[in-house]
Amino acid sequence: MQIAFYAPLKAPSHQTPSGDRRVGRLLIKALSEAGHQVEVASEMRSFCRTPVGNCFVDRKHEAELEAARLIAEYKSNARSRPDIWFTYHVYYKAPDWIGPAVAAAVGIPYVIVEASHAPKRSLGPWAVGHQAAEQAIQAADLIVNLTRADMACVAPVAKPDAMFYLAPFLDPAPFQLAQQNRESHRRALASSESLDPRQPWLLAVAMMRPGPKTESYLLLADSLGKIADRKWQLVIVGDGECRAQIENAFQKFKTGKITFLGEQTPDDLPGIYAAADLYVWPSIHEAYGMALLEAAAAGTPVIAADTRGVPDVVESGVTGTLVVLNDAAAFAGAVAELLDDHSKRAAMGVAAMDKVAGEHSLAHAAGELEQMLASVVVRFATNKAAE
Repeated sequence: MQIAFYAPLKAPSHQTPSGDRRVGRLLIKALSEAGHQVEVASEMRSFCRTPVGNCFVDRKHEAELEAARLIAEYKSNARSRPDIWFTYHVYYKAPDWIGPAVAAAVGIPYVIVEASHAPKRSLGPWAVGHQAAEQAIQAADLIVNLTRADMACVAPVAKPDAMFYLAPFLDPAPFQLAQQNRESHRRALASSESLDPRQPWLLAVAMMRPGPKTESYLLLADSLGKIADRKWQLVIVGDGECRAQIENAFQKFKTGKITFLGEQTPDDLPGIYAAADLYVWPSIHEAYGMALLEAAAAGTPVIAADTRGVPDVVESGVTGTLVVLNDAAAFAGAVAELLDDHSKRAAMGVAAMDKVAGEHSLAHAAGELEQMLASVVVRFATNKAAE
């Protein structure tokens, strides 16, 4: 099938790396693996970081013009008509004004992967974005959620039988290869960054932007400060406008305890994950955490907060440990427990790799998506015939 792909939050070609961009690219790859022809229909971004001024008014106007252009191109055969419109990530900060309009005008199913519904945003400065996101959800013929928590919030406003769950996924191959060569990656990192290979290495990977990411970094500094006397070294991967603030939060630790690697390439990340002993991230407002899944794929146990979609990728007590959100003492205790138990860390690492290979792989996702899309096409045609 021909699929028109759109990501209102961040196009797959966006310059700034993030988990969202990574998932968008993975979805395109999964759809292609399933045999579909995927075209990015638009790179127009509806995202408003803050609801100030005419942000949403301007975005909506731009989206309406973009939708009109696409409808004209599809109807005149100037552009190949898609069989499905496929939107990735719809929520009150990044609603979809394009997909529903195009799908309705062209007469094709409208699909959303990853939708969030937040009734608390129905009033106040985010009301316009919330209403637009809700209307898109109501119009969707198929909604595929990557977390069960989002499914529960979206279900009350979605069409009957439109809701499906897809486990977060990635291509595990580069991470599995990195784990096979763990010792060489560890030696290289120890040499380049003057790390002590005799100590356990903790790892955190996240952009340094305002909001939950920086809040998580600050909570991590607070948590690890409670076990600063233990033997461990923390490696931090990431960069952004809040880097100075984050580095300042970690200045209280002894020299050599914290290493900032800055932004790393996708090709370098698997080796860094594999070299670490524990992945540590407080996961404040984390949808599920692509980096948590990447760590697991490389055989590195994860310590995170039991919130939102994180339990969908971290099985507490099996592939890692989940603690109460925003509890620095509990987080520190979980880190200390696994620092003291090498055999448990090793067993969790093996379990994490196995879980990703079986339930979170690109191949598994491609098969699941193929079944869902085939089903929605049949259901859509049946409903049209009955009208």
